[in-house]
Amino acid sequence: MGDREEVVRIAKTWIGTPYRHQAACRGAGTDCLGLVRGVWRQLFGCEPEEVPAYSMDWSEPSGDEQLWLSARRHLVEVPMHEAALQRGDVILFRMRDQSVAKHLAIVSATDDKPAFIHAYSKHGVVESALSASWMKKIVARFKFPLEVV
Repeated sequence: MGDREEVVRIAKTWIGTPYRHQAACRGAGTDCLGLVRGVWRQLFGCEPEEVPAYSMDWSEPSGDEQLWLSARRHLVEVPMHEAALQRGDVILFRMRDQSVAKHLAIVSATDDKPAFIHAYSKHGVVESALSASWMKKIVARFKFPLEVV
């Protein structure tokens, strides 16, 4: 079940996992998609879908929003203008203007010190402050479904 507090609890168990492109194994290696997939597996006992190989530039050459479309297939999109971010939200970032959105994270705190958990190249899975510069990069937000059918 996609309970928000359970999502954050699980995500925190991934902190310290090294960064490994295309991986999704807590403690051994993961990238940002692998982190979200790993939380999904712990919640629902399965992968959301088979993930094809992907390059580090994702779909930049084609301009296709593949990560965004995949998130829409499995997570529940929450309109950006609807209420403030909540713990357990999955947030999607556009790292540079004019590029595709290609970084995922899980909101871990929303109080006076907002934070998020993400797998970051050269750093592994970390909890970072959700600063104004990070906030400006958010293009979409989602929540885990309560169940999968």
